[in-house]
Amino acid sequence: MKLFDLSGTTSIVLGGNGVLGGAMSVALGAHGARVAIVGRNMDKAEEVKKQVEEAGGEALCIQADVTSESDLQETLRQVVAWGGGVDTVVNCSGTNSATPFFELKMDEWDRIMDVNLKSVVVSSQIFGKHMIDQGRGGSIINISSVSSEPPLSRVFTYSASKAGVNSVTKFLAREFAPHDIRVNAIIPGFFPAEQNRKILSEDRINSIMTHTPMNRFGNPEELQGAVVYLAAKQASSFVTGTLLRVDGGFGAMTI
Repeated sequence: MKLFDLSGTTSIVLGGNGVLGGAMSVALGAHGARVAIVGRNMDKAEEVKKQVEEAGGEALCIQADVTSESDLQETLRQVVAWGGGVDTVVNCSGTNSATPFFELKMDEWDRIMDVNLKSVVVSSQIFGKHMIDQGRGGSIINISSVSSEPPLSRVFTYSASKAGVNSVTKFLAREFAPHDIRVNAIIPGFFPAEQNRKILSEDRINSIMTHTPMNRFGNPEELQGAVVYLAAKQASSFVTGTLLRVDGGFGAMTI
């Protein structure tokens, strides 16, 4: 049995044009999945598509607002026409802010909640319903954050949104289990993604390293094994409702 063989399956990666989503897209493609890379920036999406193809996979770029029901319905239409269905959905879109709590405006709150949390709900409704109707099971993988659990400073809205992702993951795991659709989340530690570079001062980096036993940032490629594992039914057929940490030991420490 090939535990991690994704041949003949189709994956949708929302935010697949980003640093972390791109690395995961490449991994899914390298293990045999057709990969739909969904996001707003098509130049970056095309770069990821090229990497997927270089790894031996097949990819499609789709421009969409991940918070828009109509955009995701159109994404589904294109993916089904191209890939014949949906087997894996990775919700990796994200945005961040370092705005102090008492300076936070509600338009910023809404924007972060929309991208980080609403997109997961809308995606799960649209793609999850299709996966139920097609009747062959599947996997939904949400990307959370280590800031979803301990109250890290300066990322209030982001942390709240990712705590919501954890909760939604567990609820949907129960909701979709009768249909053989597994719903899990990956909790990355600190990775050099674009949205967190702007809040990483020297003092903050020192604090993070103090609480990371491996004493370094993660590399995007270090998320690849986790996403392939959760996508591969042969490997993770009895895994649902799980929050899988890839954090260098951050979650094992007491803040």
